[in-house]
Amino acid sequence: MVRPDRGKKEMRAVRFFALTLSVLVMMPGLALAADRGKLEEFLEVTGFDVALESIRLSASSAPDMLGLEAEAFGTEWTRLTTEVFATDVMHDLALDLLEKTLEDDLLTHAADFYATDLGQRLVVAENSSHMSEEGELKDESGEAIIAGLARIDSTRLDYLERMNAASDSAGTAVRAIQEVQVRFLMAAAGAGVIELQLEEPDLRALLETDEDAMKAEIEANALIGSAYTYQAFSDAEVLEYAEALENPKMRKVYDLMNAVQYEVMANRFEALAVAMQRLQPSQEL
Repeated sequence: MVRPDRGKKEMRAVRFFALTLSVLVMMPGLALAADRGKLEEFLEVTGFDVALESIRLSASSAPDMLGLEAEAFGTEWTRLTTEVFATDVMHDLALDLLEKTLEDDLLTHAADFYATDLGQRLVVAENSSHMSEEGELKDESGEAIIAGLARIDSTRLDYLERMNAASDSAGTAVRAIQEVQVRFLMAAAGAGVIELQLEEPDLRALLETDEDAMKAEIEANALIGSAYTYQAFSDAEVLEYAEALENPKMRKVYDLMNAVQYEVMANRFEALAVAMQRLQPSQEL
């Protein structure tokens, strides 16, 4: 088990880490393509590299999860995360996975929607939100928007909830985030960055004890993020987007997109754990 004097602290860090990742992935975003040439063209049109690059922002919570302080690394931490989360590396990982799994008819369906005027405007708004570092301001603004919508009993809240549910139609967010955390912690232990007092099955069981609370927080944060991101769109446009995401073909695209993004995250966090051994002596978790 986690040491009693550190258990609560580490679980808070784990949950913070999980929520950081979930905000990046649960927000409706970019559709992807099948054939390599079509993939490259489609990623250029949609700006998928922006979504991939935003994964690097989640690395800021990694030291907290290990009981370390990012500030202690100084510029070395920035250099390390820039190297590990290089956009071209994540881009190639995503392309390799998508090339093998996404069918042309799904590509065409998603591409047709994102090629519309509404689709392109949505991409611009989502890319801007993905890369914004004003997290606290976004949260406060999103919460204020939700409070205002609730006061007038606006149907827009229902549209936003439908949008978020559709973009994670397989319901995999919590389990996928747990998988990223397990792979990161086990890699850090294997690299000697931390001394983990848990076997992998026990670590998974510990994370599962917080599953319901984590799911509720993820859903709440996704709603806040969506309220902020889509504030410039009309109710009719938000409903149109929700309905587009609820289409069975688009759901399949998003199930695959989520799986690919989480796999890229897990791969890069494992690489980060190994790279951290150059910066930090072992600590006990």
